[in-house]
Amino acid sequence: MVNLSKRFLWVPVLVLLLAALGGYAYCHLPYDRRAREEQIDIPQGKRLAGIAGALEKKRLIRFPRLFVLVARLSHRDRGIRAGAFRLHSSMSPRDILENLNSDRVSLHRVTVPEGVTLWQIANLLEAEGVASAHAVLQAASDPRFVRELGIEGGTLEGYLYPDTYALTLGQSPREILKLMVRQFWRGYGPRVRMQQIGLGWRIHEVVTLASIIEKETARSEEKPLISSTLHNRLLVDMPLQCDPTVIYGLGRFDGNLRREHLLQPNPYNTYLNRGLPLGPICNPGMVSLLAALNPAQTPYLYFVSKNDGTHQFSSTIEEHNRAVRRFQIDQNRGPECGKPGEGRVR
Repeated sequence: MVNLSKRFLWVPVLVLLLAALGGYAYCHLPYDRRAREEQIDIPQGKRLAGIAGALEKKRLIRFPRLFVLVARLSHRDRGIRAGAFRLHSSMSPRDILENLNSDRVSLHRVTVPEGVTLWQIANLLEAEGVASAHAVLQAASDPRFVRELGIEGGTLEGYLYPDTYALTLGQSPREILKLMVRQFWRGYGPRVRMQQIGLGWRIHEVVTLASIIEKETARSEEKPLISSTLHNRLLVDMPLQCDPTVIYGLGRFDGNLRREHLLQPNPYNTYLNRGLPLGPICNPGMVSLLAALNPAQTPYLYFVSKNDGTHQFSSTIEEHNRAVRRFQIDQNRGPECGKPGEGRVR
């Protein structure tokens, strides 16, 4: 009986030994050795069981419950980061845990071009799989959030700096927007601020004018001339009469600006309202911001498209009408909206 009981004492020890060997093998053996790459996206707040299930679905681990147990026993469940991770089927569960606890998050490079609107940025972020467009628009229009970022307007329109951003899937819309606004303030540094103070304008006014310049021309060399024309109009209290502001105020636009649109009242209609519109109509780049602060010294009050990406500038309505006839009517295009002789900028 004594010998028999001694033999049974080895059973739990053997079980523990086998469990330890099994656990070691599980932690160090990969799913397969083909180095098949898979991307796993871990949103903020995702539970460990859900992460393990996603890894099993991608055929990166075999036993999700054991993965959860190992992660908790090793205290690595607490350091799993949100984001997009590129993993390989040749990685062991231990390697996978190390990656999920590391800074090796797969970054999405998203380029925000000059002149895009808040709505376009929101849809760009959604198309890149980084954030919901609805969530971005909601955050960018939250008055408290806008004020926290030091913005005077009702939304972040105009302050989402055009640049290339390295984003992760784990970043919230507010974090992404903060990053873009922070980049704006970096560009709008002390030297630019001093120019703005010297001009006697508020930042919001500068950004608003810069957004119009951005929409009116893509040519860097023309931006100071566009700025000069708009500054001159403001000085003599002429309506700016800029088509892009009207288009922005319409919200939905089918691409055909009609006379009825120019007569539609809204805070962005610079045909009906004198001075600057309510706020920016896009997110301008630094060249347009500097042009708004440093207009060329000209007598221009009008400009019209030459249909080649450049503009003809005029200082009198007679010169402008001749330019309209030459570049618009005589080319069977007709003026872009309205009729020649109305005093329109374009």
